[in-house]
Amino acid sequence: VYKRQQEFTASVGGGVVEAKVNGKKEVLSVTIKPEAVDPEDVEMLQDMVVAAVNEALRAASEAANAA
Repeated sequence: VYKRQQEFTASVGGGVVEAKVNGKKEVLSVTIKPEAVDPEDVEMLQDMVVAAVNEALRAASEAANAA
């Protein structure tokens, strides 16, 4: 049963970046492991954060649509 307080988590990059959102599509947290931080390639880290957040939001949307 889908609930707006339900949490959805997605990770990318082999788990180095993780995003958690709720059923209200609010970002609850973003976790970045130290090995994901490369000062020479900030763009890749930014892309991974966006991908993780979007995947978590997609999971929340799918749960809402299935309810």
